[in-house]
Amino acid sequence: MKLDHILRNVNKFRSVFDFGGREVAHWFPGHMAKGLKKMRASLRSVDCIIEVHDARIPFSGRNPVFQDTLDVRPHVLIFNKMDLADLSKKQKILKTLERNGTKNVLFTDCLKQRDENIKELVPMVMEIIERQSRFNRDENTDFCLMVIGVPNVGKSSLINSLRRTNLKKGRASRVGGEPGITKAVLTKIQVCERPIIYLLDTPGVLPPKIESVETGMKLALCGTILDHLVGEDIIADYLLYSLNRLGKFSYVEKYGLQEPTDNIQHVLKHIAVKLGKSQRVKAITGVGNITVTMPNYTAAAYHFIRSFRKGELGQVMLD
Repeated sequence: MKLDHILRNVNKFRSVFDFGGREVAHWFPGHMAKGLKKMRASLRSVDCIIEVHDARIPFSGRNPVFQDTLDVRPHVLIFNKMDLADLSKKQKILKTLERNGTKNVLFTDCLKQRDENIKELVPMVMEIIERQSRFNRDENTDFCLMVIGVPNVGKSSLINSLRRTNLKKGRASRVGGEPGITKAVLTKIQVCERPIIYLLDTPGVLPPKIESVETGMKLALCGTILDHLVGEDIIADYLLYSLNRLGKFSYVEKYGLQEPTDNIQHVLKHIAVKLGKSQRVKAITGVGNITVTMPNYTAAAYHFIRSFRKGELGQVMLD
């Protein structure tokens, strides 16, 4: 793609996204409220909280309810999916978090078979626990951690990665690309032998009210809210807006476009044609009903969003 094409178009891109008067969705299913209640009840047996969040949205969508209700225990913040994130401003992110009182931060890629960063977690946790009182758990020789986070950020992948690294064992927790796989607080899962460490897996819990439509859209784009609750069409358009704003134009070559564009219909049409995604639609004309073949825009939007989530459209930082 020629640089002059990009420069010529860069001023045409939207500087703000029109949410069309949309309101923030309330998405707090019964299992989330139930899960949060169980988490609170389990706190007496927990030495440390491990909060997992998506590295592409280090600030957006972190559940403030966690801080309010579970902040009585030492806390480690893990930014997972670091392979999908543009971490060029990592130091700035860490400084902002430290100013807000979050000091123990780790970046991970838990789907990788050998994630070197995951090896740092157990020593980090042990050092934090040893610095503080264990409350009513002083007599226990084993340790228990609770894994929390919004849906689909990789909590189960983290558990499996810890088992692979420390126990040389495989999967103990189900992994899925859809939010809401873990519905209830599970039994203890051992993740380390020396020292003996157990983890409590928990369901992903979103805030009862998401702070803004923009935050909600970032959460949806990263797959923490079910797509159909927001709409694939609006998520795809927000994705295009975000890629253009960040100067990430790999979608142009991937989908055979002439140049970057802000027109989502134009992009989806190219994707549908390139993938051979079409649908037959009935049209009413002056001479009666006829069936015409149209590009399948919904299937194209779905593919566009999935490509982003797999990292095929480049590494991004949405915050």
